[in-house]
Amino acid sequence: MISVVDYGVGNLGSILNMFRKINVPAKLVTTPQDVLAADKLLLPGVGAFDVAMQELARRELIEPLKHQALQARIPILGICLGMQLLGHGSDEGKLPGLGLIDARCHLFRFPADSRLKVPHMGWNLIYPERESPILAGLTEQQSRFYFVHSYRVVCADPQDSLAKTDYGGKFTSMVQRGNVIGAQFHPEKSHRFGMQLLRNFAGM
Repeated sequence: MISVVDYGVGNLGSILNMFRKINVPAKLVTTPQDVLAADKLLLPGVGAFDVAMQELARRELIEPLKHQALQARIPILGICLGMQLLGHGSDEGKLPGLGLIDARCHLFRFPADSRLKVPHMGWNLIYPERESPILAGLTEQQSRFYFVHSYRVVCADPQDSLAKTDYGGKFTSMVQRGNVIGAQFHPEKSHRFGMQLLRNFAGM
């Protein structure tokens, strides 16, 4: 059973629909007790970094999430803003993140005459940097995912970077430190590629 954390910030309907399509049981969880009882956790997120951290704090979900990641060591997947929350913080705000990955988020910056725009929006490839069960069945030739984000994650330890994507240079589009995984893109909007990644997560 996948427990999707509902803290008022995320694309919950699309995520649950995608799990239904691949016949994986999933449910929304809202309380600290729900989080502590979970076997696998998916942390979604859309919007601003500080707003998301404020909502997690208001619902008293920060410590249960940290416990499940660091003590219980269950699989946790953060997607889009949820991946950014796994780090220490973001240029977008002032509040600390969950600190489960040694990383920070920085705004994409391009020259004024660049054809590249912020946010990075649309389909793009991911390039795995190492093997991981979450990437089973996904190759560089087919690993196209849907992105919408203005901030990129920069890992202090290169070993935490699981995959990269090219947008004005390579940036980290997936992270993994043990049982803690993040995907900057939206698997629930990424058709068969997203289905494969979520199946992989369900099997971990």
